[in-house]
Amino acid sequence: MVGMALPSLTDALRSRGLRMTVQRQLVMEAVERLGHATPEQVHGQVTQTAAGINLTTVYRTLELLEQIGLVRHTHLIDTATTYHLAADQHFHLVCRMCRTVSEAPTGMLADLAGRLADERGFSMDVGHVALFGVCGNCSDGNTCEPETAAPTGPPEVLS
Repeated sequence: MVGMALPSLTDALRSRGLRMTVQRQLVMEAVERLGHATPEQVHGQVTQTAAGINLTTVYRTLELLEQIGLVRHTHLIDTATTYHLAADQHFHLVCRMCRTVSEAPTGMLADLAGRLADERGFSMDVGHVALFGVCGNCSDGNTCEPETAAPTGPPEVLS
C-alpha cells in the first residue's frame, strides 16, 4: 500500500458521502506508483493485483479522483490523456522533434500567471500547462530526426 495519499483519498471520498472501495484504492495507488500514466497503463497496474477490474472502472475512477482534486490529467502530444497526482505541481515541456516530455516547477510560470491576472483578469491553471517546442538535445542535433521519433505509446517523461 502506498501510504500518504490514501488517508486523503478516504477523507476526500467520505466528505462527499462516498465510500472507499478496493477499486478506488488500487487506481489511486497505481497513479502514485506510475507517476504519469494513461488509463490503460493504470489498468495494467491495477489488474496485476485485481484481475477483475475492467478498463471502464479505471476511467470512471480516474474521473472521480480528478473531480475530488487528487489527480490531474494532461494531454501530451497525440497520445492518450495521462494522469498524475495533483499534489505533484509541475508543467510539461514537450519536444516536437523527439517527443520527450520533461517537467518544470510551476513556480517558473509565476511571473506569467501574475501578469495575465493583472493585465487581463485571467486566472491561469499552471498545473495543466504543456509547452511545446524543441528540446536542447534536438536543437543541438544530438538526437533523432522527426520521422524516426514516432513511438506508439505515451511520451517518455523525464523529471
